[in-house]
Amino acid sequence: MRPMERWRPLAQDGVLAAVMAALLSAVVFGTPGAGAVDLAAALAGSLALLAWRRAPLVSLFAGTACMLVLTARLQPGPLAAFPVLISVFAAVRTGHRTAPALAGVVFLGVDLAVRLPGAGGLVRILEDTSLLVGWFVAAGVAATVTRHRQAYLAEAERRAAEAERTREEVARRRAGEERLRIARELHDSLTHSISIIKVQAGVAVHLARKRGEDVPPALLAIQEAGGDAMRELRAALEVLRDPGRPGDPGRPGGSDASGAGVAPSGLDRLGDLVERARSAGLPVTVTVSGTRRELPAETDRAAYRIVQEALTNVSRHAGGAAAAVRVDYADDELVVQVDDDGGADPAAPPVPGTGLLGMRERVAALGGRLRAEPRAEGGFTVRAELPLEQPVRAEPRLGGPS
Repeated sequence: MRPMERWRPLAQDGVLAAVMAALLSAVVFGTPGAGAVDLAAALAGSLALLAWRRAPLVSLFAGTACMLVLTARLQPGPLAAFPVLISVFAAVRTGHRTAPALAGVVFLGVDLAVRLPGAGGLVRILEDTSLLVGWFVAAGVAATVTRHRQAYLAEAERRAAEAERTREEVARRRAGEERLRIARELHDSLTHSISIIKVQAGVAVHLARKRGEDVPPALLAIQEAGGDAMRELRAALEVLRDPGRPGDPGRPGGSDASGAGVAPSGLDRLGDLVERARSAGLPVTVTVSGTRRELPAETDRAAYRIVQEALTNVSRHAGGAAAAVRVDYADDELVVQVDDDGGADPAAPPVPGTGLLGMRERVAALGGRLRAEPRAEGGFTVRAELPLEQPVRAEPRLGGPS
């Protein structure tokens, strides 16, 4: 709460007390025979209104006592009832019933008692008393309505907060169920297929060596790729089944896996990736510049995945082309660039597929920049600029068409 808002109610109460003190003081000064006791009672009863919000019972007792003194000595009329009315309203609003009812009855009784003896116009006196009774009843009713309204608003806020919490719990549960479903589907489909590929490649390598034949490099690449695919699939399944584990890719500082014997994919495995690409028939050169150092886990993983996807795209879409991988460790960012000399035409940029979209999502999640487009001299380039600070979720800043 801002200071102005905190002090505003106190300032309003001060103005109310000052106005009431001025009115009652005018009555005291205008009544013959009034003395210092009457003025003190008027001022004290008015000052009691400063506490009607924070300490309603204190305001009620002090104000009623002072106004009883003033009423008994001067008979100032309905004006003396105002401090008592305000205090009754405050006390009923905070849930008190007996104290404000007694205060109202006592004040009305004293007021009626001091006005009856020797007073003319009984009907007028009864009318004034009836009017005061109506005011007190109205104050009590208004306070009760206000109290119920505040309780209703508080309950509505509580229910809204509970509903929001329930929605979040339901959303988390559904997300967890969906992750388990995806994990089951991946396990039942991809695990079986990759296992067959790995086993068959291993059998072929074994038979070739048993017969004394040279094992084709492509077959060795298939065997190694099958093992890597199985490893990474298991890591992904572990994350899907247990999103809270340290290896969750969605958690800061996480890795693709944290199970025993499962190493995360990062630039330390760039050499293996390049060798597999070469064994598959793709000429690849690698240039690393700058001081190599430990990278944030998500940045390291994103850089590896970008190179992996870029080399896969070169093999699939630029047959016979050569690729050049450049990794630059700058002071505040990591630059990863993959160029090929294929037949991509700047005048006809390719339609972005899932691979390029995945690259953009990874780079955007780290607050970096991505440029993926045909080169003017021919071929295609993928350039990612990744910050070397801890990953910050940011909107993508894209550097060219995909």
